[in-house]
Amino acid sequence: MLPVIAIIGRPNVGKSTLFNQLTRSRDALVADFPGLTRDRQYGNGKVGERPYLIVDTGGLVGDEHGLDGLMADQVWVAVEEADVVLFLLDARDGINLSDEQIANRLRRSGKTAHLVLNKTDGQDITAVTADAYSLGLGEPAMIAAAHGRGVSGLMDRVLADLPAVQEADEASDPEADGIRIAVVGRPNVGKSTLTNRMLGEERVLAFDQPGTTRDSIYIPLERDGNRYTLIDTAGVRRRSKVSEAIEKFSVIKTLQAINDANVVILVLDAHSEVSEQDATLAGHVVESGTALVLAINKGDGLDDDQRQWFREQLDRRLPFLGFAERYFISALHGSGVGNLFAAVHDAYRAAVIKVATPELTRLLERAVHEHQPPLVRGRRIKLRYAHQGGQNPPVIVIHGNQTDRVPPTYKRYLNNYYRNALHLVGTPIRLEFRTGENPYQGKRNKLTPRQQRSRKRMIQHVKKK
Repeated sequence: MLPVIAIIGRPNVGKSTLFNQLTRSRDALVADFPGLTRDRQYGNGKVGERPYLIVDTGGLVGDEHGLDGLMADQVWVAVEEADVVLFLLDARDGINLSDEQIANRLRRSGKTAHLVLNKTDGQDITAVTADAYSLGLGEPAMIAAAHGRGVSGLMDRVLADLPAVQEADEASDPEADGIRIAVVGRPNVGKSTLTNRMLGEERVLAFDQPGTTRDSIYIPLERDGNRYTLIDTAGVRRRSKVSEAIEKFSVIKTLQAINDANVVILVLDAHSEVSEQDATLAGHVVESGTALVLAINKGDGLDDDQRQWFREQLDRRLPFLGFAERYFISALHGSGVGNLFAAVHDAYRAAVIKVATPELTRLLERAVHEHQPPLVRGRRIKLRYAHQGGQNPPVIVIHGNQTDRVPPTYKRYLNNYYRNALHLVGTPIRLEFRTGENPYQGKRNKLTPRQQRSRKRMIQHVKKK
């Protein structure tokens, strides 16, 4: 499982700004206004040499009541489930009573914590650094999250203390342990019912109560001579054990399951609109690069018009999932569930495909011949050759000149061209563009005087003709 790093601290100390730096995104709302983040935000960390999950939390004020108390409960659940905590302080404001109260509770939690002084650019922080030591959490790290200064060094320090984590495609051999399938979806769409149907038994407790899961369950399965491991992320506890904080924090378990899986089955409800939760979850799957199958549950009894209505919703709300196969199923009655296993195999084979460089280059040449790249400042973008740069998902590296100016529309064209030509279904494809050095650059100055005179005469001769 990927390690979890939680960011905590008082309101307006820069937690969301740091989250955005670590995820290289703008997913967290950022504004100069205290208490803007009232719930947790989750993302994949991209700063540092190792993968991890990062959690942005709401602001703590020390002694919380009312809404602040509910927010604080969410924060401390995040601390409980995290492997490492980043306690963020504002170097411009100094240390106050709220920071001391947070530090006291953080020490009692027994969690590995790193003290981080933010907004240190242009500041004389000698006094606040001395005060920070008094919190008893070790030497503070100095950063300026808004500009990214010190963030890389901070993560090198944090990740060095975490145990090594195997990459998802290396942690298990699918030939020996079976393809890992994560069943994910928003609450109450039928994830556990589908898991039980795929298992052929009531292995996972399921009932009509949203949000009844905290931990993901890994379940071995053998079907038609093939081995699998199902990762269920819903329906494992009784109603009396459910609390709002635990229900919401199950998102972390779901994100870990997505990263650990070979293939994700995203379950949607055919009787409700595609929601923002569905889109967010789908976005996490695509970002992780995991192969994907869409299971549209409760689809029995729908007529053609209703099915078309839902397809149009998918095209409108989730256009980035065009690569994934869609299946209308009934987890309760079993109709269509058998098709999911074949779809999982197709998606996994596509995700781990190996394609030789000559084949990828030939397809690139054919794609360019059929549709030329655009002109940039009067010069045509030239794409010369391609090779495979990785698997799960397939990475295709394209070399040429001016590749940094390839427009998004042409990138989508190439992505779709490779997908259709290689028959890749159920897996995202990642294209990387690299501009090579011009082998003739600077050669003119290295010509001998005689060669230069000869070259000049040749040019004049061509111009006369």
